[in-house]
Amino acid sequence: MKRVPHPIPYQGSKRNIARTILSFFPHQFDTLVEPFAGSAAISLAAASYGKSHRFHINDLNKPLMNLWNEIITNPHDISDGYETLWNEQKGREKEFYFIVRDKFNNTGRPDHFLYLLARCVKASIRYNARGEFNQSPDNRRKGRHPDKMRNDIFVVSYLLRDRTITTHEDYKNILKKVSKTDLVYMDPPYQGVCAGRDPRYYTGVDFDDFLSQIEKLVRRHISFILSYDGRKGEKIYGREIPADTGIRRIEVNAGRSTQSTLLGMNEITYESIYLSEDLVKRLNLPPDEILSKVIPYRGTKQMTLPLNRD
Repeated sequence: MKRVPHPIPYQGSKRNIARTILSFFPHQFDTLVEPFAGSAAISLAAASYGKSHRFHINDLNKPLMNLWNEIITNPHDISDGYETLWNEQKGREKEFYFIVRDKFNNTGRPDHFLYLLARCVKASIRYNARGEFNQSPDNRRKGRHPDKMRNDIFVVSYLLRDRTITTHEDYKNILKKVSKTDLVYMDPPYQGVCAGRDPRYYTGVDFDDFLSQIEKLVRRHISFILSYDGRKGEKIYGREIPADTGIRRIEVNAGRSTQSTLLGMNEITYESIYLSEDLVKRLNLPPDEILSKVIPYRGTKQMTLPLNRD
């Protein structure tokens, strides 16, 4: 079982349950579309395991998609830029982080963004009301070593280059363009944490508006997989998609909660995965099937490529 490369650290990434999600992929489809890409964990897993050969990754966060475009099409420069910043921080890590953060908020440079993601607390993006990145640094670490970062960037570029469209549009625009021959994977902003504006996202997703989009996809017979909240222990996060919408809900054991571990607790996180009616038919799943499993990536082999620094 190979280790999937992940150059962009991202809290809330679905990398821990990626292989479970891949198990619900049909054998044939045209393009894997991620309207809420984030770290694009599912596209990377699908590319690594040969489950898809064409990709469309989208996120409303423009600097994030600019970073993805650099990783995919210009791996040399983004790797060099990160390495330069990583080396320049030595001996003044905390001060340097805030300098880079200010520069990023003024310029949006992809190498600055990658450095901030590698150094910030819990790999968790935070924005203020003006849309500026304002997360603090994790002063216990210097960020991922440049050699490891470079290797993952080059592997991702190898997997996705010339096969991937990158966009930064509203998710509704992306969903309008998908066809019956595509497979859509959606991991929208987490609905169960903040009552007001969520500082992790440029903008939230209204539940009722999103439900309306889901219903449109069902009526159009689009095959899709949706990750949308769940529970930790007995605490439920967010509202379930109504059963009469025409989708199947499956609860997946995602393992011990990282936050609970930090607090000395032992709570298991369960993710809700929804499958569209047409996908369920394509997969020929039995009625009312409930799956619960954990597929960790620990102990797996890293995919490597020879690196040309010229």
